[in-house]
Amino acid sequence: MKADDHMNVVTMKNSKRIVLVAHDNMKKALLEWARYNKDLLARHELYATGSTGSLLSAALGVEIRCFKSGPLGGDQQIGAKIAEGGLDMVVFFWDPLEPHPHDVDVKALLRIAVVYNIPIACNRASADFVISSHLMQEPYERMVEDFEAMQRQRIASLPGRSIISMIPAC
Repeated sequence: MKADDHMNVVTMKNSKRIVLVAHDNMKKALLEWARYNKDLLARHELYATGSTGSLLSAALGVEIRCFKSGPLGGDQQIGAKIAEGGLDMVVFFWDPLEPHPHDVDVKALLRIAVVYNIPIACNRASADFVISSHLMQEPYERMVEDFEAMQRQRIASLPGRSIISMIPAC
C-alpha cells in the first residue's frame, strides 16, 4: 500500500520482530529488564547480538535468533535486516559513558532505524513504555519515507537527465 508518492506503509503484525542489544556494561540491565518482561517478550520473535543472545536465551528459556557480536559485524547485520524489512523494533541498551571501537557502527544502526521508522528503546524507561504499549499486541501501520523514489525524482530533475533517465532503477 502506498500512502503517497514518497511514503510507504509497512504493516507490523501482532507478533513483532524485536532485536535486543546491550553493550557489555549494560548486559545486566537488559537481562533484568528482559526477565521482568519475559511473558510479553515471549509473544514476539526475538533476535540479539552474540553473547547477549546466549545470555537472554538461557535466562528466558525462549528462542533467540543470534547475529554476530556487535563489534564483529552484528550491528551491521541488524541494520541490513532493518533495511530488508525484517525487524520491527530495536531495544539497545548502549553505554553512553564508555567509548567503543565500533561507535560508528552503533551510530549507523541507530540512523538506519530512524530512516526506516523503527521504534528504538535505548534505556529501561523507554523500553518499558514501548513494550507495554497496546500497539505491541496488534497490527501497526508504520509510515516509511520512500527515499529511493525521492532520489530518482531528484535525479530526473537534474540537467542532462535524458542520459540519467535511461539508467534503470535497481
